[in-house]
Amino acid sequence: MSARAFWNSLKEGIQGIVRHPLVTVASITTILLMLLLMSVFSIFSANARFIMKKVGQQPPIEIYMKLGCDQSQMDMVVNYLQSNPDKIKGYHGMSPEQNYNRFREELGESSSILDDFDYNTYLPYTITVQLTDPSYADQVVMNLEAIPGIEKVMQESNVMKFLTRATKVVNIATVVAFAVLFLISLFIISNMVRISVYSRSTEIAIMKFVGATNGYIRLPYVVEGAIVGLISALCAWGITYIAYSQIFKRAMKNVAASSIYSLIPMKSLSLSILLLCLASGIIIGSIGSGIAVRKYVKV
Repeated sequence: MSARAFWNSLKEGIQGIVRHPLVTVASITTILLMLLLMSVFSIFSANARFIMKKVGQQPPIEIYMKLGCDQSQMDMVVNYLQSNPDKIKGYHGMSPEQNYNRFREELGESSSILDDFDYNTYLPYTITVQLTDPSYADQVVMNLEAIPGIEKVMQESNVMKFLTRATKVVNIATVVAFAVLFLISLFIISNMVRISVYSRSTEIAIMKFVGATNGYIRLPYVVEGAIVGLISALCAWGITYIAYSQIFKRAMKNVAASSIYSLIPMKSLSLSILLLCLASGIIIGSIGSGIAVRKYVKV
């Protein structure tokens, strides 16, 4: 196709939007609603994964050293934790004296029962470990248990397994929801555009008889659908941005950013939601229009 033919098709596509305003508005509204649903589900799944990841990073693993362990054994544990930053987010060690003081604080007024307690003899060094992802728990525990000087490694195995399964379920549900919404949007927009194409079926037949190629006839409608999808995407992103920003502002008013219940701010999601809306809107609009006009170019 020549450059002139391409620009003529582009011009026809833009004119088609103005020529059928009701169909254009209906198409924009249809894609807009679908993109809003996609955006809402995307934000929900992103926050679900974000919260589950933070929960998984809370100290789920606690290391108890053997009583009387030497410094070299402690160093081996620390070296392992420091050499695996991809799995270990952080760790915090406590000496027997620090564990003793913690127990006294927890006992409160009854702490006097520990006045003559020899913590150096009966309390071990302990280390709490934060993971970057709960799925690493079993591997980290296995590696730690192989290090000399460790008495035992405790982990909330049921919680970790639940978080791992929940993360997988959310990821699968996100993909399935996007696929279903995409197909529904494609079906609806193709039927909406078919109305516009039907009104010009005679014109398309004449163009076909005088030698116009299928691509030349189809391109204006594809361009029209892509522009409609672009407009819908920008509107969906704008509505999502404003609505979620207001919800976040009110919901997180008294919640610290470090809390496991905190949500992802819109600034962090803005670009991904915009790209999702643009890609989905343009693809749905252009492919839906191409499908709708395909029947009428086969004369």
